[in-house]
Amino acid sequence: MARTNIRTTRIKPDQAELLTLHVVRATRLSPHFARVTLGGGDVEQFRYMGFDQWFRLFIPVSEHSLAKLPRKLDTLSYARYLTIAKTDRPVLRNYTVRAHRPGELDVDFVIHGPSGPAGTWARTCAPGDAVGVLDEGIGFNPSPEIRRVLLVAEESGLPATAGILASLPADTTGRAVIEVPSEEDRQRLTAPAGVEITWLTRSSGVPGRLALAAARELPVDGPRTYGWVVGEQALASGLRKHWVGAGMAKQDLMFCGYWRHH
Repeated sequence: MARTNIRTTRIKPDQAELLTLHVVRATRLSPHFARVTLGGGDVEQFRYMGFDQWFRLFIPVSEHSLAKLPRKLDTLSYARYLTIAKTDRPVLRNYTVRAHRPGELDVDFVIHGPSGPAGTWARTCAPGDAVGVLDEGIGFNPSPEIRRVLLVAEESGLPATAGILASLPADTTGRAVIEVPSEEDRQRLTAPAGVEITWLTRSSGVPGRLALAAARELPVDGPRTYGWVVGEQALASGLRKHWVGAGMAKQDLMFCGYWRHH
């Protein structure tokens, strides 16, 4: 991750240790999204928290990859992880729980052109393939009295946005702005009736610019609004700066740059 305040807003899980899950099925959702459903193994130990719950995903690169991982990940164990030979060191990426059902959880992957190791795995994995999952909790954490939200993301933040919308109290109001690369990448989302969803389609250009421009036009409506923005670094940092300048309290917003466009 790039710049973020998630360390100060995060609600950590009660327990977090490495779980081994297995691929149940893999589905290509649209031109730029693939979904992998995980289950089996230690899935019953996974405690679903809703909202933008995220986790560290360890993708094995050899038969012995997962056996070399620590059960928990702190500064010392992460340093040990980095000492694992590249031929055995699992690929480590952060992902969001897109949806959860008893015994299963869905993970959505963004697929762009020549994919990185995680995207390639999502397109080529098969039922039974094992991965490691380490729960990290949720970043969306408004004060209990706040009932208006502004949610903004490009495609990399769509799974987290969907999780938040599905978890919000029914009386929540506000707006969600979601930018995607094509019309086919729009998804059917569950949300409170009072939260309006705006889809933006980017035919070209830097991801996040359309969402940033559109979100700057939305009224903050005083201190009782919670702002949440994730995705490309310029989108997350730029909108945070705008919201603070418009009067939103810093403790009433969460921003996270998932990645940086070069």
